Amino acid sequence: MSALALTSELITAAGALGAVVPDPGPGGMPPGFEAFTTVMGWAKWVGLGVAVVGLIILGVTMTVSARRGEGGEIGGWLGRLLIGVIIISAAFTVVGFLMGA
Repeated sequence: MSALALTSELITAAGALGAVVPDPGPGGMPPGFEAFTTVMGWAKWVGLGVAVVGLIILGVTMTVSARRGEGGEIGGWLGRLLIGVIIISAAFTVVGFLMGA
């Protein structure tokens, strides 16, 4: 069998397979899923609240360390904390998008 005939049969079979896939309908959240949405909302705000408290604590630590002349090594913690805030925000945005909210 030639490669051209094989490719033609493969494309025909793929087209027929697409016609067999059922239509799931308009979709929607299953019953009881509102509780999951509520828990995700609370987790997002608690996570961001902890990050804000961490930023405040880091600011106080930087102020105290700067007075002692040791403020340079705190910059790495600031970067880690800000990356954590970005990850928290992005994770809940992606989950919200996937849930269709």
